[in-house]
Amino acid sequence: MALYLQYKHPWDVSPATAIAMQVELSRHLITTDQFGEIETVAGVDVGFEQAGGITRAAVVVLDFPSLKLKDSGIARLPTRFPYVPGLLSFRELPAVLAAMEQLQRLPDLLLCDGHGYAHPRRLGIASHLGLLTNIPAIGVGKTRLLGTHAAVADVRGAWQPLMDKGEIIGAVLRTRRGVKPIYVSIGHRLSLATAIRYVMACTTRYKLPETTRLAHRYASHR
Repeated sequence: MALYLQYKHPWDVSPATAIAMQVELSRHLITTDQFGEIETVAGVDVGFEQAGGITRAAVVVLDFPSLKLKDSGIARLPTRFPYVPGLLSFRELPAVLAAMEQLQRLPDLLLCDGHGYAHPRRLGIASHLGLLTNIPAIGVGKTRLLGTHAAVADVRGAWQPLMDKGEIIGAVLRTRRGVKPIYVSIGHRLSLATAIRYVMACTTRYKLPETTRLAHRYASHR
């Protein structure tokens, strides 16, 4: 399937240029709910092979709300961007976009393994991918990149705002009792409250949403 990109830019750039591009792209993010009916949700994850020389991206599409697998795409590309914290989308997204081209149809919502707005320049991988494809997107991080927060009650669905420089950049969300919370942030075309709601709707008995769990399996172990 041909993938239409709302924004296009080169990937073979210096880290300094990539930072400037993030700042510019972040100005175009939509942080309110602007989408239609959600019938499919996709998980996006990236792994590496050959000591980091090959980027392996997986996109899995699940029916919503049943969360049954409908489609998947896997792509391997040579890794061309160095590992630089805060610039991982420049390293990973070329393979993700190639994996998305293998899908029969695009999903209605993307859940990315990583951050979105909860990023120093407000353009983590979820925001970057959502903006390029114009698909609503959510960042679901297992670890904190930046920000501070209060303790989260040990109750499923409890959350606290993740703060940076006086701004709410995400939510620290307890998806299961007795386990560490995850870090949810908007990617593009939805609000934080909506992002939390869809992450919880995609989470069953595990800590991570089914989209993330299945995409990780395809990206790392298949």
